[in-house]
Amino acid sequence: MQQFIKLKSKPIPLDLNNVDTDMIIPAQHLKKVNKEGYGEFLFSNLKQLYPDFILNNPNYVSGEILISRANFGCGSSREHAVWSLIQYGIKVVICSSYSDIFYNNATKNGLLIIKLSSDVIDSWLSSAIANSQNEMVVDLEQQTVEYCGLIQHFNYDQFRRYCLLQGLDDLNYLLTHTKEISAYEHQFIN
Repeated sequence: MQQFIKLKSKPIPLDLNNVDTDMIIPAQHLKKVNKEGYGEFLFSNLKQLYPDFILNNPNYVSGEILISRANFGCGSSREHAVWSLIQYGIKVVICSSYSDIFYNNATKNGLLIIKLSSDVIDSWLSSAIANSQNEMVVDLEQQTVEYCGLIQHFNYDQFRRYCLLQGLDDLNYLLTHTKEISAYEHQFIN
């Protein structure tokens, strides 16, 4: 998993509620037997159906922060949705609410999910749509997001925060405690 400390990027304003996992990565692309090759299919149905869809706009395609509305990542529990976001280049999703399963898939794969109030989301979506050149700064160490002169603090699970700051997935975290685990096991062997 890649380490995440701080990121400065133009945000991608996805002005939608209830973005489900089938919208993120449509089912017709789930034919692979590994985790690779999903980024190119991110929101592929929406990109085809709507020429003015935000990811068809060249001003936003290089953004690494996605802003959306309520209930992001709802629907099925497919982890492919997180893989496709990460492989496309998205490192942070900011929304007013999200699916618990999607959040857990995100934390285990290194995608930072930030929950902010719908008022802040409304304001930032409007700003990002009005000016695609404004940059946002996400600081996981300080747990802040800065955009258009406004700094918002966010809460994040401290274990997941530690793992993301260190670039550790669950297994790598356990491996950092090999000595302690061996010492504990040794108590019962002898």
